[in-house]
Amino acid sequence: MTKEKIPIDSRHAVIIGSGFAGIATALRLRALGFQVTLLERLEKIGGRAQVFERGGYRHDAGPTVITAPFLFEELFELFGENLSDHLEFVPLDPFYRFHFSDGSQFDYKASIDDTLTEIRRFSSQDADGYIKLLAQSKKIYDIGFKKLVHRPFTRIWDMVQQVPALIYLKCYRTVAEMVNSYLSHPLMRQAFSIHPLLVGGNPFNTTSIYSLIHYLERRWGIFFCMGGTGKLVEELRHLMLRQGIEIRNSADVQKIILDKNLASGVLLSNGVQINSDLVVFAGDPAICHEQLLDRPPPRLASIIPGMKKHYSMGLYVLYFGTKKLYPNVAHHTIWMGPRFREHLADIFNRKHLADDFSLYLHRPTATDKSFAPQNCESFYVLCPVPNLEGQVDWDTMGPELADKIVTALDNTILPELPLVIDQMFWMTPEDFKNDYRSLYGAGFSIAPRLTQSAYFRYHNRDRSISNLYFAGAGTHPGAGLPGVVSSAKVVEELLTGSEVGSGG
Repeated sequence: MTKEKIPIDSRHAVIIGSGFAGIATALRLRALGFQVTLLERLEKIGGRAQVFERGGYRHDAGPTVITAPFLFEELFELFGENLSDHLEFVPLDPFYRFHFSDGSQFDYKASIDDTLTEIRRFSSQDADGYIKLLAQSKKIYDIGFKKLVHRPFTRIWDMVQQVPALIYLKCYRTVAEMVNSYLSHPLMRQAFSIHPLLVGGNPFNTTSIYSLIHYLERRWGIFFCMGGTGKLVEELRHLMLRQGIEIRNSADVQKIILDKNLASGVLLSNGVQINSDLVVFAGDPAICHEQLLDRPPPRLASIIPGMKKHYSMGLYVLYFGTKKLYPNVAHHTIWMGPRFREHLADIFNRKHLADDFSLYLHRPTATDKSFAPQNCESFYVLCPVPNLEGQVDWDTMGPELADKIVTALDNTILPELPLVIDQMFWMTPEDFKNDYRSLYGAGFSIAPRLTQSAYFRYHNRDRSISNLYFAGAGTHPGAGLPGVVSSAKVVEELLTGSEVGSGG
């Protein structure tokens, strides 16, 4: 028996999780006419984009790199508003500064000509190779981002149709294989292979379709939101409230209620039941199935039945202020350790916490002085580490790794750091597991391999519960701010496009 359609303006959608995927989905569904309730188990919305205030220092806890700003502009435009009336996005140059273990530095600049000048300091041959690499990245962007990112992949035919284009673009190659085919200098190879790490992948086994990130940065630039990512979340919260979206904080969902294989609402841990016509889970899909549906997560669709899921690396994040200015440190710094491929194998394959490391440093005070007291700096240092499959004792290793990182930075780009450091604290994969309901404490849900992309990733609509949808890093199109915000557009397409009612 066909369920009678409810008029669109009276349908109620419940969204679980208020990270950027949940926020974007809430706004898109509200623009479609749904009554929307957004649930967040933490005290403030934003998911991983929390803000920490310690001793006068402010730290964005989550994403710090903004690309594809038009994706956020679209959310305001849905309701006839302009993002620029509420937020200021400042372009950064350089995009990143690389500090290599031999002491050399490389600025990845906003201008192609400036970037080529930097590359020539290492290899004149690689300047020509970079132009070819960029051209290939654009070809992949034209297919991967323009044509594939915002469309659902809930049917095998959707994937089959894309196979010729993917083969033509050689997306069976890894990012590292693609980069190495154009560049020869080992440090330039490292610099232009790091993009998969921004979405939780190892460049030596991440499909080269993710090299579209490189052209995405080139096409749109890299920005910082004045006031930080927390300011972006806050203005999106105001936008939701202006549009009548109900936001409930400290609302821990215990169970998704099913009625005849449809999601009819959710049960909160305090016993409150919220009825709805559809549910969107904007978190780790495996957690939804294991904890909220009380059933094992479905196998990922794969060419090889029973293929093991591979999860992204874990993240160790060190936060601190300094009672000293470091004007020569860029807004974004990639601090490379002595090993590259072998170190990534330790993290992703062996799940081993090695003695060496590579780091990403965020210095927001390079652009926004409000992040620290006068004549002080605010720092966020992200260190890729094994996820919790690696059995690392983080109670012991948390403080030990902090000391090692501080010593390494003191010896390189932050001299005198032990003497001026202030208000230091950290998060480990255990915190990601406990605070964000992240399976294995993985920083980006499942890894972006070819066998875990598009149709082979968790689908944006459940295969058996036709009104249960998924948005966020674990589903299509994947992790990173452009990916999770775009996942809301995929949910919108499933609700409004030709696939509505197909059941997945």
